[in-house]
Amino acid sequence: MSEDIYFSNFHDRHLYDGMQEDHCNGQELLIPGPAGAIETLSSCPECFNGSMPIAVICHPHPLHGGTMRNKVVHVLAETFVQMGLLSVTFNFRGVGKSQGRFDKGIGEQRDLIAVVRHFKKRYPHAPIWLAGFSFGSYVSLCANHECGAEQLLLVAPPVELFDFTAAPQVTIPWMVIQGGKDEITPPEAVAAWLKSRSQRDSSAPAPIVRWMSDADHFFHGRLSRIRDTLKYVWQPLLKAAP
Repeated sequence: MSEDIYFSNFHDRHLYDGMQEDHCNGQELLIPGPAGAIETLSSCPECFNGSMPIAVICHPHPLHGGTMRNKVVHVLAETFVQMGLLSVTFNFRGVGKSQGRFDKGIGEQRDLIAVVRHFKKRYPHAPIWLAGFSFGSYVSLCANHECGAEQLLLVAPPVELFDFTAAPQVTIPWMVIQGGKDEITPPEAVAAWLKSRSQRDSSAPAPIVRWMSDADHFFHGRLSRIRDTLKYVWQPLLKAAP
């Protein structure tokens, strides 16, 4: 199905608008980006010392109400803060105070890279963890190598809307969270995509996959399960770090 045909009625069904949350207390910055200023919000827990990971989270589709204040993005950011990380959310070009225009995921990858480089300059010893919801997962996947990411989280990756087959092979530990009742990203399509990737390169690390059988694309009533899953899988990585 073509992107234009799919999105012809997508806007009537999506629930990004009005489903936003206030970011936890942090620092709001406009940083330089390839298309102009990029609006960012970072929340630094008191325990952050510059050596813990920086979690950079990408929001859903900019043309359909997706912003850095999306509720799934908010839960991811909040959970990373609870784990002791520096969480960073930002608006892609053309959203909020970020300058520029939507660029079908290509320019958005450059936005993400610019954000990562800005915070790596501030905290050069901090590992980078990337996460993205829906459209944001596509951007995170495509740019994870250039960002130097050490962990990758994809939530509801829209494998039928963007060319996930052309994305680079993942060579770092990664996790996929997918709803079984997703009306935007069919779980069967996600399963087929994951299978194709494993067949393409059996030496690449297999993702940890968490299927939430009763969750829709927006995880209504299931946000706490995203939080619990993230803590259960990734919190031990912090304890095991030197």
